[in-house]
Amino acid sequence: MTPFLLPLLCGGAALALLAGTPAQAEAIGEVDTAFKLIGPDHKIVVEAYDDPKVEGVTCYVSRARTGGLSGAFGMAEDKAEASIACRQIGPVSIKQPLPKREEVYSERLSILFKRLRVVRMVDARRHTLVYLTYSDRLVEGSPKNAVTAVPIDRAIDIPLK
Repeated sequence: MTPFLLPLLCGGAALALLAGTPAQAEAIGEVDTAFKLIGPDHKIVVEAYDDPKVEGVTCYVSRARTGGLSGAFGMAEDKAEASIACRQIGPVSIKQPLPKREEVYSERLSILFKRLRVVRMVDARRHTLVYLTYSDRLVEGSPKNAVTAVPIDRAIDIPLK
């Protein structure tokens, strides 16, 4: 993408285009965790995204967002910790064959190195979709992570690639 086109794109669209994000997060809510005199407070945010290939499944991710001046200008490095809960919110329909493992969502947490990722795995034996969230930056030798699972009714086929 050429640099002069970037200002023409709106915030979320520009981030999605630059990050190659398959799913777009929707802000659900936030709570302040620490007051900052200058700039926004530190927060815990909760975002939802719908699995782009599995209709009827939504994942909720909570994570820390750094405030202050560095947070206000997008220069802060957010914590490498997140929690995830994915749920069936309606009838499940799988739009296309799923790979055994696929990144469903990715968001930059720092300007240089850290990304929050959500990966969907298919547990065919148990007829379940497993969602893992982690940061790709190593913290003391192992990445922080969380996992959740959504069992799929056996009447619904889970086509695999």
